Order: sequence, then C-alpha cells, then structure tokens
Amino acid sequence: MEYRLFFIGAAMGAFVWFTSGWKEEGGPKSPLASALWHALFLFLSGFSATMILAMSFEKRERFISFAAQVFSVGEIYPALGVGVALGAIGFWRAWSSGESVESRRYFIDEDLDWARTVFEAALTASLLMMFVLQAFKIPSGSMEQTLLIGDHLFVNKFVYGLRVPFSGRRILGGSVKRGDVVVFRFPVDDPRELHCGSVQYGKDFVKRVIGLPGDVIEVRQGQVLINDKPVEKEPYAAYADQYRQPESLHAKELAPERYQELWQGHHLDQELGDVQRDFFGPVKVPPRSYFMMGDNRDRSCDSRYWGPVDQGDIKGKAWFLYWPPSRMKVVR
Repeated sequence: MEYRLFFIGAAMGAFVWFTSGWKEEGGPKSPLASALWHALFLFLSGFSATMILAMSFEKRERFISFAAQVFSVGEIYPALGVGVALGAIGFWRAWSSGESVESRRYFIDEDLDWARTVFEAALTASLLMMFVLQAFKIPSGSMEQTLLIGDHLFVNKFVYGLRVPFSGRRILGGSVKRGDVVVFRFPVDDPRELHCGSVQYGKDFVKRVIGLPGDVIEVRQGQVLINDKPVEKEPYAAYADQYRQPESLHAKELAPERYQELWQGHHLDQELGDVQRDFFGPVKVPPRSYFMMGDNRDRSCDSRYWGPVDQGDIKGKAWFLYWPPSRMKVVR
C-alpha cells in the first residue's frame, strides 16, 4: 500500500510541476489544450483512487517492470477503465467551455490545487507507512490467543531501523529479537506457487520470531527445540488439537542436506505435503533470516511449511492493538 501511495504522490507531484511551469507561461491557449490537460488530471485521479481501493492480493500476475511487485494486472485493468471514463468526462467538461480564457484559467487552477493536495497527502502518508507506522488487520487465527481474527493493530516500522526503499536493507535500527511478533511479506517470489493450500504471494503475514540466524530448529511431537534444547517457557503457545501427527516416513528418508535445501528454498511443503506440524527438522536458519511460527501452533501456516523469512521481507514489529477497544493492549 505504501508503494502505491508513493507512486501516486510522485505522479501528482510531476503533474503539479509541469502545470505550475505551464501556468507561469500563460497556461492553455486553446480549448483542446485545456480539455486534454483537465482530462489528464481526472484520469490520474480516477486511476489512483481505484488503485488505493483495490486491496485484494489473492491473485497476482508477473509482468516486466518493478511495478509488478506493487500492482497486479487484475487491479490495473479496472483502474485504467475508471481513469479513462473520468478522463473523458473531464475532456468534455473543459472542452464545452474552453472558448473562455477565464474558464481555461479556472480549470488549470482547480486541477493545480487538487493535485497539490493529493501530492502532499499521498507523499506524507507513504513516507509514514514506509518508515514509521502502519495499520494492519489480523486475517487469520494463526496467532490466537495473542491476536484474534479481525483485530486491528499498529506496526512499528521504525524499531528495526529506517528501511531503504526497494532494497530490503535497513539502517540505524535495532535487531530482530526472539519472541518478537512481526509483520512480514510472504517470502516467495513466484506468484504461481501454492503453500498451505493456496497462493500466498504478495500477502502480509504476522508471526512470532522463534529462530534467529544460525539457530538449529527442530519440532518433535509438537515441542520446539532450539539448538537441541527444548523451549520450556512458551506462555503464548496454544494447541488446538489433542492429537499429534505422526512423523512422515518420506521426511525420514530425506538426507539432512536435501531436507535443508528444500526448506531453505521454500519447497519443503511441496515435497512432503503438510505433514511438518508436529515433526519438523532439524534445519539451520540461514544468515539474515528468521524462523517464524504462529502462536496457535496447530492452526498456523508458518516456517515449518514454507521456509525462512529473509530480513528484507520484515516490515515491522507488531506494537499496539487498538481495535476492538475491549482488547486494547501492547502486543507481546
């Protein structure tokens, strides 16, 4: 969402810059020029508003350019349709009264005022969402009872440092700690891959950090082991089922090197299916990566299935649950 706002702000900023320069030179000299410029403004407005409203990430298609990571083809088509429709209305509106110099000045002044407002608002919001704070809604029950479906919380994006846009790097920040509840982008780049029964590409997940870089993680009969030692105190962990899944014979037949390779490459669940819930590993967490698990251990699609989370995919730390008011609290 923050990148959408950034691109929208950049587009409106460019419009403001060109329009201001044109206005100083006297503005549009003909009805056609006035109509085309007003149509362009309404096209940008309609396209931008539709892109902000289009929040579904269930299905994405890759296309050439960086924007493929921000917009999906399924969202661009309706946005273009709305933009073209509003642009046509704007063209007719300015063309029908374009013979008057005062009307042409009115339209360029109106467009400039609105474009400045959108530019300032979109740029400010995108910078805040990129670097400081972002709202997030819990989409599943994987973190119950810590976080419930429908809970709204603020994500602190500054606690791990300033994120360098489009690079995945952070500067001037603290480190991710074991036990932190974090929000991250699903760590798979292929939009066709299925994990936990569906496409997860592009989604934001919220999980708890269990393994740090270099840790050896294993699960035996539901018990988490870190560096061969059972984790004794997990007050946040909940188990919904009374039974434990048996260990997969296929998993036992895999060589440790092959098991690590499949897990680290995000293909372990494609090889074994979803049988890693109660018997998993051992695997070693790669450098700059983390092992994530949901607090609702029997109902969580997490690193046991789809692998490690790279540091660059972490968006921030879950900070404060603000809705519903009855559950308002600092997330721990």
